[in-house]
Amino acid sequence: MYAQLVETGTKGVKTLDQMPAQERAWQEKINAGIKVEPKDWMPDAYRKTLVRQISQHAHSEYVGMLPEANWIGRAPTLKRKAILLAKVQDEAGHGLYLYSAVETLGVTRDAVYRDLLSGKAKYSSIFNYPTLTWADIGAVGWLVDGSAIVNQVPICRCSYGPYARAMVRVCKEESFHQRQGFDIMVALCNGTPEQKAMAQDALNRWWWPSIAMHGPADEASVNSAQSMAWKIKLNSNDELRQKFIDQTVPQIEFLGLELPDPDLKWNEARGHYDYGQIDWVDFFNVVKGKGPCNEERLAARNKAWDEGAWFRDALMAHADKQDAERLKQAA
Repeated sequence: MYAQLVETGTKGVKTLDQMPAQERAWQEKINAGIKVEPKDWMPDAYRKTLVRQISQHAHSEYVGMLPEANWIGRAPTLKRKAILLAKVQDEAGHGLYLYSAVETLGVTRDAVYRDLLSGKAKYSSIFNYPTLTWADIGAVGWLVDGSAIVNQVPICRCSYGPYARAMVRVCKEESFHQRQGFDIMVALCNGTPEQKAMAQDALNRWWWPSIAMHGPADEASVNSAQSMAWKIKLNSNDELRQKFIDQTVPQIEFLGLELPDPDLKWNEARGHYDYGQIDWVDFFNVVKGKGPCNEERLAARNKAWDEGAWFRDALMAHADKQDAERLKQAA
């Protein structure tokens, strides 16, 4: 997911009988499917978990613009340029919705964003891989955004109201992004042998990071049980990963590409595709900041922040001037 390894700060899931009266009443409301709103009472651990998850999700959208933005000027046609530009603009909007949602929990946008710039806060591992060819832009839209949709649609039904409502529009736009990526892959696979080989290479490189981005295997995901009890998370990592694989393999076959995993095959007894072993060492190295583009991504976001200081200062000066004028008129 775009938010990975989100700590809940709890040592175990409590039963209703183990909860004090106020927390028990709150949990029963969640169990009944009633949304939690910003002014409602909520446990500190629930609030902190949401701050971590929503801010990490927002950071992922904002950093996620970078792998594609450097291809806007190199897209093969004017139409492709316009589509990619619109997509990158959408990602900025997604970050804005989510930063706004996290502010409802009593933190400021600047505070959580500074955590990103300092390296204290994380973003999705998937955005630390390079986009080497135009086919990578197709693979990112098809696989990465396709994987994100599988993760994010359930969040539209999560227990925290502002987060759930923000995700409705995000998911609609992500569906467009997924179709945009698949359209690029269709064009390449119906093109020259060299173009189809480029598509195959992109699939081979993006497949494993795309299925790893759902997070660690369930037995290694120590925070999932609590997040699911709170209905911040509605499905386990492995459930979401399996759903993504099941829906994507037929698309690979439609494109006429080779499966990127020799162990990937249909299991009639399970009614699902079996797949090979994910390289979790690579996944955790990237999460810890040791991926191919970690330093480059953070440097780009810090550069944008520093170079935009004059504009933020000008906006604040204008706002102060407007406030002073209103006070003068009121007097």
